[in-house]
Amino acid sequence: MRPLRLLAVVSGSPRLLAARPQAAAPSVGLSGAGGTAPAPDRPRPRARLRAWAELLRVSALFSVPGDALAGAAAVGLRPGRGTALAVGASLCLYEAGMALNDWADREEDAVDRPHRPIPSGRIAPGAALAAAGALTAAGLTLAARAGRPALAVATGLGATVWAYDLHLKHTRLGPAAMGTARALDLLLGAVATTAPAAPATATAAGRGREAPAVQTRGARTAGTAFGTRGARAAGTARGARTAGTAFGTRRARTVRPMLGARAALPAALALGAHTYAVTAVSRHEAQGGSTKVPLAALAGTAALGAAVLRGRPVTAAAPPAVAPPTSVAAPPTATSPTSVAAPASVTWPASVGALASVAWPARATSPAPAAERLLLTAFTGAYLRTSAVPLLHAALNPSPPLTQRAVGGGIRAMIPLQAALAARAGSPLGGLAVMGLVPLARALARKVSPT
Repeated sequence: MRPLRLLAVVSGSPRLLAARPQAAAPSVGLSGAGGTAPAPDRPRPRARLRAWAELLRVSALFSVPGDALAGAAAVGLRPGRGTALAVGASLCLYEAGMALNDWADREEDAVDRPHRPIPSGRIAPGAALAAAGALTAAGLTLAARAGRPALAVATGLGATVWAYDLHLKHTRLGPAAMGTARALDLLLGAVATTAPAAPATATAAGRGREAPAVQTRGARTAGTAFGTRGARAAGTARGARTAGTAFGTRRARTVRPMLGARAALPAALALGAHTYAVTAVSRHEAQGGSTKVPLAALAGTAALGAAVLRGRPVTAAAPPAVAPPTSVAAPPTATSPTSVAAPASVTWPASVGALASVAWPARATSPAPAAERLLLTAFTGAYLRTSAVPLLHAALNPSPPLTQRAVGGGIRAMIPLQAALAARAGSPLGGLAVMGLVPLARALARKVSPT
């Protein structure tokens, strides 16, 4: 090419001068054939995967597992099989809410946020609605595996999510509905953790492990806990005591989850209050222009942080062993038995920690109170820094970008708040486990927006 260029310059021929651009015009496609085909687009599977990641807001998923872990810490138990099922159910119900939210807002997003997956045409509305239904069913199925009380809480959570997305979102009850959903999510973890893993077994007292229920010849013949024929067949006081233990086990499966939810209620209300504030700010993220709402959310965040720091963290200790209820009256005689009376004095411990005596292993003793206080202060400080700073910026300049940033910060701040609640309940290791999700959430938020 250099001799040709030199000849063109010397001769001044316009054809030779134009030869180089014309020769460079054709391009070679991916198939190797010449032509002027444009550069290929992004592979379709990868584009669809990114569209679903945006629809489901996968970067916000890391704010969900801490609900169940904080609920387990609130009842003074180690996370177990029920906690894992609660985490899975929460993730499914959360993603169902994300898909349903975009389906319900598809017409509004076509005007305010046309880049969203549904208005941009990357995901069909019917596919988003079907995903919401399938994820809801999966979440309820996982909750059912954790027991009936957990299924009842998960059903209320799913109903709240659907009611919010379909109707309550644009009403004054919208923030309250979202706060209720987060509170129920934490209660789901508490109830699922306190539910016995094996209803048909009793647990050896003080050993922290499950053991098969002691079966005597009379108890096997009885078949029922309290029955005249069963008592006559039992024939011994030992068989009657075994029947009373079965009665206590069945009652524990109902009472323990209820008391677990009661113990976790303060932590659930704290998380619900934070969610209420974040949801109130999110109602202005598309248009902006609100200064009072970010200021009110900032004040609420500061008050919530002070409430979490108030008081001394609870030091977890192994609960005392509680013997199973055995006060069942034995038959007067072996030849003329009468009906066995129900336990007249079954004393149920007042605290949920004491209820974890027979059926579940107790959490190990926590570190020194000074270490717990240090971790609690660090977690609460991370919560205030993650949530309060973006809220202050949005209050000073209520533009849509800063308001959206405040909402994203409020979502990410749920993780250190969950860690602080776990540490305050006496589970600093649980708080550290929850805080381990922060780097993952931050890294994924750079690729997929949580709002």
